[in-house]
Amino acid sequence: MNRFYQLILLICIILAVEGAGITVQVQAAPSLSTDPMRVKQTYLDLIHIDAAWAAAGVNSSSVIVAVVDTGVDLTHPDLEGKLVDGINLINPGTKPLDDNGHGTNVAGIIAASLNNDKGIAGIAPNAKIMPIKALESDGTGGELKLGQGVRYAVDHGAQIVVLSLGLNKSSNELSAAIQYAEDHHVLLVAASGNEGTSIKYPAAYPTVLAVGGVTADKHADYRSNFGPELDLVAPWDVFTTKLGGGYEYKDGTSMSAPQVAGVAALLLGKYPQMTPLQVREQLLQSAEDLETPGWDATTGYGLLRADLALTKPFNPDRFEPNNSKQQASSIPVQAIIHSSLSSGQDQDWFVMDCPYDGTVKVTIRSADGTVILLRAESALTGSGITYSAGTAPTSIEVKKGRTYLQLQTADRQRLTSLNYSLQTEFQIYRDQFENNDKQYQAFTLPARTQTIRGTFHQKGDVDWFMLPLATSGTLRIRCSVDTGRIDPVILFQKKGEKSMTIDQAGDGATEITPEMELLPGDYYIRISNAKDFSEPITGEYTLSIEYTPKLLDPNEPNDKPYQATFAGLFTDYPGLFHSNQDEDWFEVRLSNEGLTQLSVTNIPLDRTLYGTLYDNSLNEKFSFQNLTGNSSLFVEQKLPAGTYYIKLRANESFLDQMYHFKAGVYLLNSGYIDISGHWAADPISNLTRKELISGYGNYRFAPDRPITRAEASAMLVKAFQLTKLRDIQYTDLNPEHWAYSYIAKTEQAGLVEGYPDQSFQPDRTLTRMEMTQMLAKRLNMAGKRRGDSPFTDVSNEYWGVGILKQMWADGWISGYPDVTFRPEEQATRAEFAMLLDRILNR
Repeated sequence: MNRFYQLILLICIILAVEGAGITVQVQAAPSLSTDPMRVKQTYLDLIHIDAAWAAAGVNSSSVIVAVVDTGVDLTHPDLEGKLVDGINLINPGTKPLDDNGHGTNVAGIIAASLNNDKGIAGIAPNAKIMPIKALESDGTGGELKLGQGVRYAVDHGAQIVVLSLGLNKSSNELSAAIQYAEDHHVLLVAASGNEGTSIKYPAAYPTVLAVGGVTADKHADYRSNFGPELDLVAPWDVFTTKLGGGYEYKDGTSMSAPQVAGVAALLLGKYPQMTPLQVREQLLQSAEDLETPGWDATTGYGLLRADLALTKPFNPDRFEPNNSKQQASSIPVQAIIHSSLSSGQDQDWFVMDCPYDGTVKVTIRSADGTVILLRAESALTGSGITYSAGTAPTSIEVKKGRTYLQLQTADRQRLTSLNYSLQTEFQIYRDQFENNDKQYQAFTLPARTQTIRGTFHQKGDVDWFMLPLATSGTLRIRCSVDTGRIDPVILFQKKGEKSMTIDQAGDGATEITPEMELLPGDYYIRISNAKDFSEPITGEYTLSIEYTPKLLDPNEPNDKPYQATFAGLFTDYPGLFHSNQDEDWFEVRLSNEGLTQLSVTNIPLDRTLYGTLYDNSLNEKFSFQNLTGNSSLFVEQKLPAGTYYIKLRANESFLDQMYHFKAGVYLLNSGYIDISGHWAADPISNLTRKELISGYGNYRFAPDRPITRAEASAMLVKAFQLTKLRDIQYTDLNPEHWAYSYIAKTEQAGLVEGYPDQSFQPDRTLTRMEMTQMLAKRLNMAGKRRGDSPFTDVSNEYWGVGILKQMWADGWISGYPDVTFRPEEQATRAEFAMLLDRILNR
C-alpha cells in the first residue's frame, strides 16, 4: 500500500481544484489549421480537437512530455523547436536518436507543430517533447531501462510521461519508478497493448492512465487489450510523423496513448496548478461513454474527448447519482477512485464485475478521518456484510460476477460533505490443489484423461501434481492460459529420473508436450510461469492430461481357428485389434439345440466390426457386422447342438478401448425361449403344438405381456375354429388390418363387440374382467345372480359380478392368494392361454 499512500492523501478534490483556479472559459476559435496533411488526421475529429484548441487559448503554459520509447527523429521538420534535451539509455553518451520509428510516431501525435504549413498537426501545440531512448532498435526493452527512463524524466522536469509500450509482468524496479513519478506529481500515460488479452505493465498500475484503442465507429478494436485496469480509449488508427522526415499511417494502442498525453498537456497548459490526480479525474469524467453504461473492461470510462476535457466543469463527485443499488456506478475491481458523501444521510453505491472468484481488498480513506461504513453485497446470493472501513484494507470474499458496495458515514447526523478515496485490489482465488508449491506437496491426480484449472494466486506460486500410472500407456500434457501475463512452463519428471521442461511458446500461448510412451511409475508435473513475477496473476491456466493406457488383449494369440479362445456361455471376453489384418477367433460349444445369441459391445464409433460363424468343419453358416456409428452388434440364430467357431475382425485397428464379446444359448420350449419355468408353460405349449397360438416370430411368446383385443380375437378363432364372419365397419379398423377377419368372426360368434363411438380399438389391452366375460360367452354363461361375491375386491354391485360368481363356482377362475381378483388389471397372454386351454380340454 505504500506506493499509493501519497496519491490517496490527495482526496480533497474540490478544494484542490478551487485552489488551482479552474474555471472553464471558451475562447474564440483559432484559424483553421494550415497543416496540409491535417485532412488525413481523422482521429483528431473523433476526439473533437478543434473545440479543445479553441478552449485551450493562445497563452497556454509550455508542458514537457517525456516519450520513453525508441528515441525521436531529432531533425524531423514537423518537430523543429518542439524538442528538449533527453537521454539515450541504450547507448549512453549518444543522442536519443530513433533507430526504429516508433518513438517518432508517438512524438508527432503529441507535439507536431500546428499551423506551420508542414505535414500534420500535433494535439498539444504547447507541448515540448523530451526524447528518452529506452528501447532497442527492434522495439524491445526491459523493465530496468524503462524504470530508469521514467526516473530521468521526473528528475529533468517532465510533467507527463507517455509509455507506448508494455510488459506482461510487473517488477520491483518498474513499480518503484511509477511510484517515484506519482510522488513527484508527474502524470503517467501508457498503452494497454495490442494482443486482445490482459492489460500490460506499466498501464496496469493504478496510478497510470491505461489507454486502449477504438475503431472509427467507436467500438473497441478486437486487438486492444482489456481488463479491470483500463481507464479510457482513444482512436486506434492515426496518421503521424515518420522516421526520416516523412509521414505514415500507424495503428495500435501505442498510437492511442499519446493522444491522451497530448490532451493532458493541453489541460495542464490551461491549468498548470492541476495535480496528476485532478488531470486523471478530469480526463475520465469527460470521456464519452461507450458500450455498456459506466465503466467497462473493454472501453474503460469511454472515449477521450479533448473538447470536454477542456470545457466540462470539474465534478468532485462524478459518480452521482448513485444513491441506490439500482443507480450503482460501475467501477473496476482494480482501481482508485475519489468521490464524496454530501451528508450523513447520503450513500454511494458502486458495482464491480469480478472476473473470477477471489477476494477484493477495499481501502477507504476519508478527508478528516471520519469512519465510513462499507456494505458488500453479492448479486449472486443477495447476502451482504457490513464493515467499519478505515485506513487498513478490508478483504471481501467475492464470486465471479457482480458485487455491490454501499458506502455511508457512521455518523448519520453529519451535515457537511465528506471527501473520500476508495481503492479496490482484486486477488484471484486460491485453487483447490493448494498447498502444492513443492514437489513433496504434489497433489495426486487420478491416472486418467482429465482437465483441471489452476491459478497463481500468490507471489512465486508454482503448482506440483503427481500422476501414478499402474500400467504402461501414452501421455500428452497441454497447458493453456487465458491471460498474456502467464507464459506457462511444463516440467515433467518420472520419480527418481531426469526432468523435461517444455517452454517453447510465449506469453499467453499454449505449451504441449510430445506424446510420450510411459512405463508404470509415479510421474510429476509442475506448472509455473516463465516470468519472475512479483505479484499474484489475475488469470487461470488449464491443464489437460491425455492418458491412454496400453491395453493388452488377454486372449492372444487367437489369430487362427486352432488358437481359438474357448468362450463359456454368457461370459464376457474383452479384446483388441492390433491392425485391420488381426483376427480374433472364439470357440463355442452347444450341448443342446437352442437359440444362440452373439453380441459385441464397446466398439469405437468410427470402426466397423465384422463377424463370421463357422461349424465344426469350418463351413461358414452366417456373417454379421455393426452399422456405422453403432458401438454394438447383436445377432441370434437357431443352431443345433455342436461346436462352432466365431471369427471377429475390424476395418481398422483400435488399441485404446476393448470390445466385449459374449455368446449365449437359450433352450427352446415349443419354439420359445421365454416360457421355460413359467407357470403357464404347459398350456402355452399345448396350444402352440395345436397351432392355435403363436409367438412374435423371434422365438418369444412374451407370456407376461398384456393381451390386446385383436390378439384375443385371433386366439379365439383358431381355438374354436370359427369360420363364419360378419360384415363389420369400425372407424379404426379397415380390411387391411391383420386381425380384421378374426374380429369379424368373433363378433359373428357373439364373443366380442365394438364401442358406442363406432370404434373397436383392436390394440387396446383386455382387462381380466373383459377376458373372463369373453370366455364366459363361449361357455354360454349368463351370470349367477344369487350369493355373495367370492372376491374381496369385487362388490355385489360390480357390473360383472354375476359372471365372476358363476365362473368361480364352476372352477374356471380362482383369483389370487389374497382372495382378490383385480378385475380391472390388464390380462396377460399367459392368463388368456391358460383359460383357453382349460376350456378346450374340459
